[in-house]
Amino acid sequence: MIADFTLVYLNEAGGRFLGRPREELIGRRYRELWPDTVTDGTLPFYRQVVQERVPAVRTVYYDRASVAGHFEFRVVPFGDGFIARFVDLRKLTVGAQTKGGVRLYEALDAAFDGFALLRAIREDAGVIVDFTREYVNQIGAKLVGRTVEELVGRRIGETSSSTELGLLPFLGEVADSGEPWQRQVASPATGQVWDIKVARVDVDVIAVSYRDVTKQVVRQEQLVSSAAQVRAAATRIAALQAVTAALVAASTPEQVYAALGEVVRSTAGGNSLAVLFTEQDRLVLRYHVGYEDHVVAALRDLPLSHPYPAAGVSVTGEPRYLGSPAEFTAAQPDPRTAIPGGGREAWAFLPLSTGGQVLGALVIGYPRLREFDADERENLIAFSRLAAQALQRALLFQAQMSIAADLQRALLPTVLPTLSGARHAVRYLPWTKGADIGGDWYDVIRIDSATAAVVIGDVAGHSPQAAATMGQIRNAIRAYAADGHSPTGVMQRVNQLLLRFEPHAMATCCYLELHLTEGTATAALAGHPPPVLRVDGRARCLDLRTGPPLGVRGAHYRDSTFLLPRGSTLVLYTDGLVEDRRYPLDQGITDLYAALDSAPTDDPEDLVEHLLSSDVGPRPRRDDVAILALTVDAEPPPGPGTARRRFRGDALSTSAARHFADDILVAWDQHPLREDTSLLLGEVVANAVQHTVGDVEVIITLGQRLRIDVHDSSNRRPVKRPVDGCSDTGRGLHIIERLAHSWGSAPLPGTGKTVWFELHPPEQQA
Repeated sequence: MIADFTLVYLNEAGGRFLGRPREELIGRRYRELWPDTVTDGTLPFYRQVVQERVPAVRTVYYDRASVAGHFEFRVVPFGDGFIARFVDLRKLTVGAQTKGGVRLYEALDAAFDGFALLRAIREDAGVIVDFTREYVNQIGAKLVGRTVEELVGRRIGETSSSTELGLLPFLGEVADSGEPWQRQVASPATGQVWDIKVARVDVDVIAVSYRDVTKQVVRQEQLVSSAAQVRAAATRIAALQAVTAALVAASTPEQVYAALGEVVRSTAGGNSLAVLFTEQDRLVLRYHVGYEDHVVAALRDLPLSHPYPAAGVSVTGEPRYLGSPAEFTAAQPDPRTAIPGGGREAWAFLPLSTGGQVLGALVIGYPRLREFDADERENLIAFSRLAAQALQRALLFQAQMSIAADLQRALLPTVLPTLSGARHAVRYLPWTKGADIGGDWYDVIRIDSATAAVVIGDVAGHSPQAAATMGQIRNAIRAYAADGHSPTGVMQRVNQLLLRFEPHAMATCCYLELHLTEGTATAALAGHPPPVLRVDGRARCLDLRTGPPLGVRGAHYRDSTFLLPRGSTLVLYTDGLVEDRRYPLDQGITDLYAALDSAPTDDPEDLVEHLLSSDVGPRPRRDDVAILALTVDAEPPPGPGTARRRFRGDALSTSAARHFADDILVAWDQHPLREDTSLLLGEVVANAVQHTVGDVEVIITLGQRLRIDVHDSSNRRPVKRPVDGCSDTGRGLHIIERLAHSWGSAPLPGTGKTVWFELHPPEQQA
């Protein structure tokens, strides 16, 4: 900001007006010379003239110690300062040849570049026909190439140039009306521009002042030109910003092409666009807009040796501009092989170059002849570089998406096995974009002719690593299920495997072992939402034991067994169906139950479609969704209800068998038998695990009485040993004999044995 000014020149008249010698003033600062005027607006007035580069006039009256007078300031910018012409109006008089009049004219000589007093000459009818010069200063005389003596007292019509003669009508109008007139007039002879002001000062007397404003006009023209250049630059910058924004938002080649086409039509002035990529030694058309069919056909596939300019640009990486059809024709001298120009009059052939690699060429066609100036060429090159970068990103993104999609398809089962006694349907809805892959999965596993498993799970994260972890978990579950492990055993082993090989991964899982013929299922949950069971058209929640997610050290899992009635439907899902950060889980579960209750069918395919079309969970979704629906068709076998499970001969088998029996008795509404059954079954299974090697199978049958058989691979029959108060072991068979209605053992066909016991329901015991 300008703080002060230094006086660098003052003529003698100025010193006299100010009443101080020039030597005393020159070289000193304004604030020092005239401190009394600093705060009255004069200093800001000078500052505004310098900063805005616009001349100005100000009249002030001072009666102060540092300056006194009635001044008119005419100020024009000059370099980094200004020139001020000032008149002390108190010292002027309008007397003709008086001493005061002489001072007036001297002041006018100092105040204006040119000044003249003109008296109107009227004809008899009173119409002004000319003017007589009563006074003209030296500069005013020079304007018409004469001396003052040659002009004073003479008519304008006798001594003036054509420029001044052209002003006569305006001078007459001022003399008649008294209205001031001002205009800038250019002199064809000298090229100067004068600001001419005309005012009436007496009857038929007008004053004409001339100011040479050539520099100001030139400066103004320069400012206008600079402003136009700034606007043009701003337009180009805005266009490039629009291009950048559009291309950054584009993630596929098709989106990039669409953005390029829009930009070319709206800002680059073109009416057609072609994108050609180099492939080995060929130039292949990948995108076009605005081109005629016959031009497109010719551009489909070109050798890089073709004279078409785009081929050369793709090889050299240097742009080429053709401003007329003649130049276009000259570039392809052989009409037999030439690519037609179609309805275009000019062309810009731009390299698609990025990172030192030329991908191909970008061709912009224009409907009219065009001169490509330096600025436009610079903009077009910037445009083509942005286009090349966006296309390279989009092509890489497209390749990543293809790889991601292939990986996703490879990790999910392509064909699920059909199950005897059940129908199933699955859906996977990916939410992730690009190379991100969700960790949701589902599976159906046939374990044997009577047993199957259904699985659904979700690995935390959306990445190729999450998908790879999902594939490992899925394969591990299949392996452990095929090896005969119980649901709890499967979850326990998969968790240990994950902790060993992927210690930073975490996943939730729902694993259900189905016994369709007997109409039961056993579930193990690892931090996953429990499945929903739909029976007789109504959805109900399954109260199942839940363990921590997979990937938690020290985790223990317990399974739960429940009944699967014929015609019932199980629905397994991942949490993306019912919740996200904005949508509470309770509301999502309520939505799910409502949709299942309103489903018009039990067919799993139709049921899944109904769920997806219903208003379930958050919309729009922000997570992947996997759904598995299974409807039970198996008829239960005739006779008493039966449930069986096979347990590994390990330490966990005893508690697992007791949980299984307890769940079955609850499902069969045999609550009074739960306590004794749990105690007796624990003793039998513990004895089998302790004295045999291999699996233990538990069979629960409910008829007139409750019978439980425990099969193992040993032929050794249980023997009741005598015990006393000090015995630590051997009490199992005594407990069985005391609590069971009956018990016994028998060999199995081939090898092994069964130990059984029976309990009477309470009503039979009574």
